[in-house]
Amino acid sequence: MSDFIDDPFHAGERLAQARAGVAPQVAAIRDWMPDQHRLFFADLSFVLAATATDDGWPIATLLTGPPGFIASPDARTLRIAALPDAGDPAAPWFEPGAAIGLLGIDLATRRRNRANGTIAAVAAGGITVAVKESFGNCRQYIRVRAVVPAAATAAAPEWLDRLDGEARAAIAAADTLFVASRGPQGGGIDVSHRGGNPGFVRLDGDTLTIPDYPGNRYFNTLGNLLLDPHAALLVPDFASGDLLHLQGRAEIVWQIPEAERGDGAERLWRLAVTRAWRRRGVGLCAAQLGSGQRASRAR
Repeated sequence: MSDFIDDPFHAGERLAQARAGVAPQVAAIRDWMPDQHRLFFADLSFVLAATATDDGWPIATLLTGPPGFIASPDARTLRIAALPDAGDPAAPWFEPGAAIGLLGIDLATRRRNRANGTIAAVAAGGITVAVKESFGNCRQYIRVRAVVPAAATAAAPEWLDRLDGEARAAIAAADTLFVASRGPQGGGIDVSHRGGNPGFVRLDGDTLTIPDYPGNRYFNTLGNLLLDPHAALLVPDFASGDLLHLQGRAEIVWQIPEAERGDGAERLWRLAVTRAWRRRGVGLCAAQLGSGQRASRAR
């Protein structure tokens, strides 16, 4: 197998790199998984997964299971012994041929790896993913936590016409969220981590403003958003295990207004929420470890 993909970036990612005035020195993106990534996924008890609806909206969810519920029979395949539950609005879109983005993240060790590809097969016990892109992200900015899956409930999703008081409180308290975005027409799906101190996301009405900090310079998310502003956010509540799902249209602010500068952000992006729902007790419960750990600020 060759080591890295010769030119792994699409036009939006290249444009975002140019707008930011930076580009990665090395693009360590493979079309196969090295053994360390395969073993990493096999040790996880949860994985973030994103795909797209028929009308093109990214949609993100969380799949959980005991360590070993993800297996890699070969360097281009992941088998996940889990499916979105019947009440998960993402469930209908997990079908053969669909693009899928996966983020494996171990909050206890601060490791994270990405695997993007397509759903090759769906069975009663889970899905098989054909991996087309595999790459790691640095450990910086991840808040250390011990995580266990919440006890799943049978409650139906709570659809929100607009962000209610509980949703606003969850966003205000959040120090971790996940963003799903879509590549060029016919392209793939990506899901990545964002974080900061509680309150790092500013909320004005139903619009979220999220800082963008220094990272790997790949600009996977912002490059996608330049070509397609549709995005999805997943906001976990680590105390209750609730998940807040948001969809909306994003706008990138390349030059931060003086009044909004702070804490090392290089740019901002805003999400105007158009769809929202809450699922109770289906996410992750976690305890923060080590009061001396630096707060998350992740790309």
